[in-house]
Amino acid sequence: MRKNAFLVWVLFLISIPVLISQNQKKEKQTNPLKETIQDSSIVVPENLNENLSKLLHNWQVDFSNSENQCSKGVNVVFSDSVYMQRLYDLPTVMELSYNSVVRSYIEMYTKKRRELVSYMLSLGEYYYPMFEEALDRYDLPLELKYLPVIESALNPVAVSRMGATGLWQFMLQTGKLYKLEVNSLVDERRDPYKATEAAARYLNDLYQIYEDWNLVIAAYNCGPGNVNKAIARSGGKRDYWDIYYKLPRETRGYVPAFIAANYVMNYYDEHRICPQESSNDFIALDTVHVTDEVHFKQISAVLDIPIDQIRRYNPQFKRDIIPGNHKSYALVLPTQEVYAFISNKDEIVNHNKSLYLTHRKQTLNSLNDGLASNGNVLNTYYRVKKGDTLGAIARRNGTTVSRLQQMNGMKSTKLSIGRRLIVRQTAQPIAVVEKNETTAGGEIKKTYYRIRKGDTLGAIARRNQTTVAQLQSMNGMRSTRLSIGKNIVVKQEVIPAPEIKVETADAEEKYKKVEATISSENIITEYLTKKAEKNRNIL
Repeated sequence: MRKNAFLVWVLFLISIPVLISQNQKKEKQTNPLKETIQDSSIVVPENLNENLSKLLHNWQVDFSNSENQCSKGVNVVFSDSVYMQRLYDLPTVMELSYNSVVRSYIEMYTKKRRELVSYMLSLGEYYYPMFEEALDRYDLPLELKYLPVIESALNPVAVSRMGATGLWQFMLQTGKLYKLEVNSLVDERRDPYKATEAAARYLNDLYQIYEDWNLVIAAYNCGPGNVNKAIARSGGKRDYWDIYYKLPRETRGYVPAFIAANYVMNYYDEHRICPQESSNDFIALDTVHVTDEVHFKQISAVLDIPIDQIRRYNPQFKRDIIPGNHKSYALVLPTQEVYAFISNKDEIVNHNKSLYLTHRKQTLNSLNDGLASNGNVLNTYYRVKKGDTLGAIARRNGTTVSRLQQMNGMKSTKLSIGRRLIVRQTAQPIAVVEKNETTAGGEIKKTYYRIRKGDTLGAIARRNQTTVAQLQSMNGMRSTRLSIGKNIVVKQEVIPAPEIKVETADAEEKYKKVEATISSENIITEYLTKKAEKNRNIL
């Protein structure tokens, strides 16, 4: 019995190489190009080339006090069959195939970028659950959580040389297309939560277009237009490895780099890489919605939180300012500090407000006084209560005592309980109506203004940076007399007609052949438009 068992065991060991060889042969027969692809010019993803010290600063994570300094050992190199089998064993619906290019990127991670991988393993404990939640919500493969590894090296403030920003490296227009706010104070491409949600939607839309994850990943990197061009140039083939050499040079290595990232993030311990420990606690975080304009220094001073810590949790605020102005913005803080923020909100908002928030609503008080006589200023009032002082009222409303006195015609600072004080004056927008007229040379855009009581033609001309003579000419006026309620033209500009380019028959035929599969310059915009129309029809 023992002898028979021993023979069975020997036969099993002998059969393993044969089975692996058969699997490799089958793989070659299924797609021989994957094995024959040779590419000596490996292009490392841009943000993986970033200096580690700079990345440590951008990550804003304190690794200095960690007990584990991650010195597990030197790299172990394995054979192609081991790498191939390990990738094949990963539970995924995505094709994580193996070839010499993938091996080059595995070696890049496990040899040249070992320390970077160590830090990213630690950062992943914070980011990966967030990524997985969004991907799962759209029923997307969870392996896509490793896309930011090659996109940004998990750096939320990463900016590429082309301007792509954040963990998911959104370009400006693509970010706006997916409802990410970008202005001088806020860049939601840097917001880990909102950018992740946008990325999941974008990846889902790309999959609806290509129905192949390798093509989706390539399109995410270089845009659907370049992928469609590569498909057209390869005769309509829709397999990433078939169009490999038709793609932009930098994108060729993008899918292999993604496959290698999946490998190293799952088998790092086999290569003696260990996660770098951090003294930061990423787990106990919460969110509070802020509708007031607040500077990080106000929060830091009142709640006694280091400003670097506030920046680390809120990279989307580019200038340390939450714009507020009655729009809700999410502020992320440690849970205990969220409760403190809610309890001390008024103190935080008013703490040294004039020092940190210097952006004035209006200037030249005499001008505002003149506008008031024309009915163009909206007054905000406050009723004086017991214990109020003019100084305290001024601080609460972001103004000065002298300005309060001027707005209310006061000669002293004495107050009467129950008196209504003007605490703020806001200039109302000029009422305008825009109208376009078509001419032979293009389109004339006219801007109108409705006459109000007290208006003069000279004042209207100055506000619109024109002259009385030009206003009279545009409106066919012989005098400067005005009628209240009448609309007059205050500005007109000619918008040239679009130039129509005529291509030769040869050029047109060539264009059709090369761009046969490209339906528009912005494929995603066209797809989203069709998707919206389809949803409207269903409703």
